[in-house]
Amino acid sequence: MNWSQLRTILWLRWRLSRNQFRRGGAITAVLSIIATVIAVMMVFVGGVGGLLAGALALAKARPEIIMLVWDALIGVFLFLWLIGVMAEIQRSESIDLPRLLHLPVSLRGVFVMNYLASHFNPILLFALSAALGLSLGLAWSNGLLMVLLVPLVLTFTFMVTAWTYCLRGWLVALTVNPRKRRNVIMVITFSFVLVSQAPNLYFNVYLRHRAPRPPAPQTVNNSPGGANPVQTDNKPKGIIPPALVAAHNYVPVLWVPKGARALAEGNAWPAIWGSLGALLLGVAGLAQAYRSTLRFYLGAEKTGTARPRAAVPVTGVPRRNFLEKQVPLVSDDIAALALATFRGFTRAPEVKMALFTNVLVLVVLAGVMFAQFSKTTNAAAQLFIGVAAVGITFFGLVQLMFNQFGYDRDGFRALVLLPTRRRDVLLGKNLALVPVVLLLGLGLLALLAVIARLPILVVLAASFQLLAMFLLLCIAGNFLSVMVPYRISAGSLKPAKPPLKVVLIIMVAQMFLPVLMIPVFIPPALGMLSAHLDWLPSALVDAFLSALLLAGTVFLYRSTLDPLGRLLDHREKQILLVVCQENE
Repeated sequence: MNWSQLRTILWLRWRLSRNQFRRGGAITAVLSIIATVIAVMMVFVGGVGGLLAGALALAKARPEIIMLVWDALIGVFLFLWLIGVMAEIQRSESIDLPRLLHLPVSLRGVFVMNYLASHFNPILLFALSAALGLSLGLAWSNGLLMVLLVPLVLTFTFMVTAWTYCLRGWLVALTVNPRKRRNVIMVITFSFVLVSQAPNLYFNVYLRHRAPRPPAPQTVNNSPGGANPVQTDNKPKGIIPPALVAAHNYVPVLWVPKGARALAEGNAWPAIWGSLGALLLGVAGLAQAYRSTLRFYLGAEKTGTARPRAAVPVTGVPRRNFLEKQVPLVSDDIAALALATFRGFTRAPEVKMALFTNVLVLVVLAGVMFAQFSKTTNAAAQLFIGVAAVGITFFGLVQLMFNQFGYDRDGFRALVLLPTRRRDVLLGKNLALVPVVLLLGLGLLALLAVIARLPILVVLAASFQLLAMFLLLCIAGNFLSVMVPYRISAGSLKPAKPPLKVVLIIMVAQMFLPVLMIPVFIPPALGMLSAHLDWLPSALVDAFLSALLLAGTVFLYRSTLDPLGRLLDHREKQILLVVCQENE
């Protein structure tokens, strides 16, 4: 790739970004400028903060403390970086490679440009500026030998970004087959959540279970001829476990803290060998990513042969289709829409990610609660345990409930052509989530009832609160789904390049969940007040008021269906343009 070709491609990329920026309107332009200024300030603050921390806070720190500081910085960066990788579960190319393959342009040059552009994000820039600032600050306070941290940090960044790019190419190759795609995404999601929760399980469950009991007090013999049997151990103990120290020698992402400790001790070789090793690993990852990209875009990926299906014997009685089932208390068109939406949920990988995230959260919380809860829990805590279960149930469902049409994508055309009332469309969409909510919510309540030994009335009150909270979220979700729809990319939970004002509304809607939970807190709070004043038992008041809350939310939900249905009828063309148009 020569300079004129590079300049043309950069100009084309800039022109496309400019057109997207102009289509967003004035509000999007102002918000984009504000976001850019904030990102630049974060990078500047990260560099200055790291410089001051190294020059002042760590000026007289021991080598072990310096290593722990770098461990924390690397851990936070990798956690945020993994979140970004999960959000970009599909390959996101800045330049359309298949179109450039028809032109006399070097694929290697475009590959390098895509590699650099795909990692130009605020997280990496902020972490890199903080790490370089910390390295220079340590060099100022601990000697010029600490300057060797700069190449170590740069090669570490190159190693992480190269293998991240290789991981994206590998995921693309795996997910070409639609049957493998769902399994791959689910396994990655499970692995990410389990790895992120491993420290929580280790410190709150394993260490708490293995914690030794305090020794029994021993009496000191104060007699004139007696000896004191109590012996004190004054041997100094290290602040870092030996296993963690040994791990720094073999885990590549821990070579930066290892090099920082060695440089603080006056030994430069671990930092030099770490820089060389990280550079070689980065080159290997980038070479593997290039080979994967070349095979993918040239169609050289391995494909398996399709297996012939076994003949299905034809019986006299036809098998009943899932969509032909009946849903009680609703008409056939509402039942068909609810069943079709539920079947879409069970097949869509992005919905599975949201639902299985909730399941994993429940598993992690179960381990923590087994370690935290005692056999006897006071009555006030039991009331709010049920409320906590209600909030956790909807933790991973808010995005799904607040954007009910974004997951339909081109399938929303069928809803527009559906000859039914729009209130029934909203009702069918809400009914599709009932099995999911009941399975997650009642399952968690049953688990808490066993662990915390909740009374029957508390479990009943929490069940009422679960249904009331579901109806409140349905009302808010119906309104936001009609007013602020956005398309969800197939196979991920990432919005398909929405305008910045839509992103801001999404963030506000996500933070709106605690506000909607205020009515659910009222029954247990009044129950606790009643027990404190010796009026009625707290569990009885909680159950009675929760039943009244459920009745009120049922009435409110039925009252909002007709006006929200008319609003959907008025805005369905705008929604169609948003969820069916794939942004480039």
